[in-house]
Parts: sequence; C-alpha cells; structure tokens
Amino acid sequence: MKVLIGTTNPGKIEGAKRAFEHYFSSVEVEGIKVDSEVGDQPFDLDVLQGARNRVKNLVNYAKKENIKADYFVAIEGGITSVLGTIIELNIAVVENHQGFQSVGTSQGFPIPERYMDEIQEKDFGSLMDRLLDGHELSKGTGGIGVLTKQQVSRIDITENAFIMALTSHINGDLWK
Repeated sequence: MKVLIGTTNPGKIEGAKRAFEHYFSSVEVEGIKVDSEVGDQPFDLDVLQGARNRVKNLVNYAKKENIKADYFVAIEGGITSVLGTIIELNIAVVENHQGFQSVGTSQGFPIPERYMDEIQEKDFGSLMDRLLDGHELSKGTGGIGVLTKQQVSRIDITENAFIMALTSHINGDLWK
C-alpha cells in the first residue's frame, strides 16, 4: 500500500506510517513537501484548512507527476481557543484514491496565555525550542515529549490523529 503525506518532516511521516500499519500490511509512506496555504502558525479553523489544502495540493502534485497512491494524507498542527481555553492540537486529513476524505484530531494540551504574543509573532515551535532549549523539537519527540516527561511524543500525537481520521476508512459503510 502506498501513502503519500504532504510533508517531509520525519516525525510526521513515522506517525502516519505507524497509524496505517495498524490496519494495513506492507505500508510505504512517501513524504512530499506541499503548501498548506495558511500561515506558518495556524489558528482555529485554519488548522483544518491547512491540512485539507495540503491533501488537495498533494493530490494535484501526484496527478501532475503521474504518481499513484492508495491514500493522500496530511497533518497540520495549530492552536485553537474554540473550547474556551488555548489548546495546541493536530488535525489529520486522510483521503483515499477515490476521493473519500475524513478528518481526525490528536490529543491537545493547554498553552499559557502569556505566550500567545510570542507565538503570534513567530510560531509555537520557536517558543518551544526557546523554552525547552531544543532545536527543531517538532521533528522528533517534540516539545510535548519534554512537557509530558517522555510519556507522549510528537510521533504519538501524529499517529493518534491519523488513527482517528482512519476510522471512517477502516469501518466500511458503518461509519460513512
């Protein structure tokens, strides 16, 4: 099975691979850099829109380059305050080769409001690198690995978001 993912981030690729391997055998995940068409630090509905845009751009790229795949996927990390508190989460979009698309989210964690100005000026990853003395934490265990004392990694969050998005694909007509 071939899965194209709209990123070259090794942690996101590994998370997607782990998710698909729960349900399919011989999974190959290929990362391709595509644009999200939203800001570097998406907020609220732009998080979902960024993931959807990545899938759309990935499908268009595959058609143009004549690349065949079973699934086209993307994940976008961002911040929302829709729930009444500021939360960082990831939204995954999974689309099969027939165009059926589904969405899933990761666990989220709270962000203290005192950091919002800095996040809006730069991005969340820069803040995490500064606070946690890391370098590109988002490409490995992520800042969440440090914040949870290594109980949850960036790869875990990515895997879980993709598992949630796959529920519509792995349950046949029951979930459609």
